[in-house]
Amino acid sequence: MKVIIVGLGVQGEKRLKIAKKDVVATVDPYKENSNYKNIYDVPLDIYDSAILCIQDDLKIEFIDYLLNNNKNVMVEKPLFSKKEIDLKRIKKLVNKKKVSFYTAYNHRFEPHFIKMKEVLDSQELGSIYSVRLFYGNGTARLVRDSKWRDTGAGVLPDLGSHILDTLEFWFEKKLSNFQVFSATKNENKAFDNVIFGIKKKPSIIIETSLLSWRNHFFADIYGENGSAHISSLCKWGPTKFTLRKRVLPSGKPTEVSNEIISFDPTWDAEYKYFKKLILEKRTNIDNDIWINVTLNGLIKKL
Repeated sequence: MKVIIVGLGVQGEKRLKIAKKDVVATVDPYKENSNYKNIYDVPLDIYDSAILCIQDDLKIEFIDYLLNNNKNVMVEKPLFSKKEIDLKRIKKLVNKKKVSFYTAYNHRFEPHFIKMKEVLDSQELGSIYSVRLFYGNGTARLVRDSKWRDTGAGVLPDLGSHILDTLEFWFEKKLSNFQVFSATKNENKAFDNVIFGIKKKPSIIIETSLLSWRNHFFADIYGENGSAHISSLCKWGPTKFTLRKRVLPSGKPTEVSNEIISFDPTWDAEYKYFKKLILEKRTNIDNDIWINVTLNGLIKKL
């Protein structure tokens, strides 16, 4: 595999560190240590795959260019466009060129996210009554000072896309009828705190925020036979998974917990997954199309 990294910001540097032995060139117009300043200057015959760690408004253009030149593509989330036809065109290109395309959602590779999926797949919680998720960081000031990040719907597509992908991963269905419960601009021009979800069973309440001064994630899922909980992510460790089994009629539930203190394993696991997708010539573009439709619908309600 011969890969180029496009964009050497925070994400790009992480990808470079993981894929280092496969990297044949880097691209960044602002970094002196990059091999090229423009993706169009990179000789097409030196690489077969590209990892895009770039601003949202360049993604569609670069993806079109790469797919039309028969390159496999990984792009940092979200793959968002107000023109839904953009993603449908990407899907057609992927199928036509028989290459792999993957939008990176590394949280799928969190050990406790995988455990949550196993619990839900086993149906040991029974009928699911409610889901509560919070994903927040303290980047409001960094976003405000950025030349391009403090725009549009703000935190909703940024962190909300992760949550939507997580719901699809856990429940394996394309949920609908999302509503916006609250959207505020406290320190930013764009929205820096958004609460949205679904009212019907199972009720789903999601909060995304740039105002959580201690970076945090939690998930609480309640069902007829008990509940399952995640607190924090590996990168912010320690991260904890708790499974509680209901004791009828109203007794103290039995509880099993597992806490992990570890480096973030998701980046390496995701890169290996991307390489597997290339071998199998697969894509997750249908997930992107659903996320894009859902986000566009929510943005209209802001």
